[in-house]
Amino acid sequence: MDAARDVVIGIDMGTTATKAVAFSVAGEQLATASHGYPLEEPYPGHAVQDPQRILGAVYQAVREVVAEVGAARIAGLAFSSAMHSLMALDTELMPLTPVITWADTRAAVQAERLRASAHGLALHRRTGTPVHPMSPLTKLIWFREQEPRIRQESAIWASVKDWVLLRMCGALVIDHSLASCSGLMDIHRLEWDEEALSLAGIRAEQLPELVSTTTVLDGLTEEGAAATGLPLSTRVVVGAGDGPLANLGVGAVQPGVAACSIGTSGALRVAVDRPAVDPRGGVFCYALTEDRWVIGGAINNGGVTLEWARNEIAEPGLDTAEMLDRAGRIPAGSGGLLLLPYLLSERAPHWSSIASGAYIGLTRAHTRDHMVRAAVEGVALQLALVLQSMRAAGLEIGEIRATGGVMRHPLWQQTLADAFGAPIGLLEGQEGSGFGAALLGMQALGLIESIDVAARLQPVERTVRPRPAESAVYSSLLPVFDELYDALLPTYHRLRRLAPSLPAVR
Repeated sequence: MDAARDVVIGIDMGTTATKAVAFSVAGEQLATASHGYPLEEPYPGHAVQDPQRILGAVYQAVREVVAEVGAARIAGLAFSSAMHSLMALDTELMPLTPVITWADTRAAVQAERLRASAHGLALHRRTGTPVHPMSPLTKLIWFREQEPRIRQESAIWASVKDWVLLRMCGALVIDHSLASCSGLMDIHRLEWDEEALSLAGIRAEQLPELVSTTTVLDGLTEEGAAATGLPLSTRVVVGAGDGPLANLGVGAVQPGVAACSIGTSGALRVAVDRPAVDPRGGVFCYALTEDRWVIGGAINNGGVTLEWARNEIAEPGLDTAEMLDRAGRIPAGSGGLLLLPYLLSERAPHWSSIASGAYIGLTRAHTRDHMVRAAVEGVALQLALVLQSMRAAGLEIGEIRATGGVMRHPLWQQTLADAFGAPIGLLEGQEGSGFGAALLGMQALGLIESIDVAARLQPVERTVRPRPAESAVYSSLLPVFDELYDALLPTYHRLRRLAPSLPAVR
């Protein structure tokens, strides 16, 4: 190893911001920079972003970190990216569409139809991706049916990370991790799935080249070098999806160690050594490396539920910490009030986009503080359903490590431990996916022997243990919470049919 080049920059392209973080091979964080961009909703069900703004955020964040650390110390860059994004490129490889994000539900009808067909579960088992509007597969079916002009003019369909790498490095590639969450790749053969391509109405030639997550691209384009302040010879590791990398970043890379992350959305995942999906299709399976996969479930509504509660429910003028402090004085169970937190529809474990949010059990006795606490508990109970599904799939989970911005507050920490009925390990750092990208980059660049060092570099700082009385409350509420989805399903369908005649939400 070149002693002068001992730093890897992990670039975490998230839903609302891109963060660049420089790490030494010892795991020390040396510099960080973050730049945001909006998630735009121009039409009901659409959730899109400007790819140029994301590219600009990547360049600016990297440039600021390089200026602080010094280009001479940078061994390379490595990427993490939000999963399930899709964009169309023209023959000049420039965007024809915005970035269509995981939160976009325009393909709900196509997803429900495919999910109910004879193909749905078989596709899920082969591709590892649940049939849901989040997946590029169902988005492509929507374009085939609703936007034939875009489909005809598009030369390439790619994720936003693929396009950023194209601009930075001149290579059009997609890693096995992002491909495994597209619904288009056979996870058992690591090749594009012919039936999925046929349903999407595209050819394999219209997709980037499949490569390993540890693939090293040797050099930057002139644009990439000028925009980041790095030399043209800088090596770039393709990287992976932010979900699998979050496991790596918190040291949850051995079987039985689960990672729980709550950012804008949320997820619970455990690492395994070979790809698999449970027979009922309740969990996903995404790649980290060729011999390391993660199985679990993601929920749409994590921190976004907290943001909504602060803006629309909490007493005006309270900041987030004060709001949660007050909610923490309410006993577990919120006085019999439940929130189904499906503000952005929902994913695991039902994998249906039709759900919407609902308070159940609301009475005159409930206050704003009860409603805020019920929002926190709704997210925790939804993740507890994911944990239940993972265990039902035969996964043994002995340790849970948690990360994410909301986990800084004691109410979230304790509620999650109580709802899981299991200890939650909290880490000193909160850079899960960015650190995971850096570690993967270090292995790919030969700076560390294996990503297994993650558990040593990210030891648990503190453990939050479940309280028996509160855990008993959540254990009693969980089956009620679970049954509400099926109970309300006919109502969701009726509301969807009525939606065109109802005033839009403003």
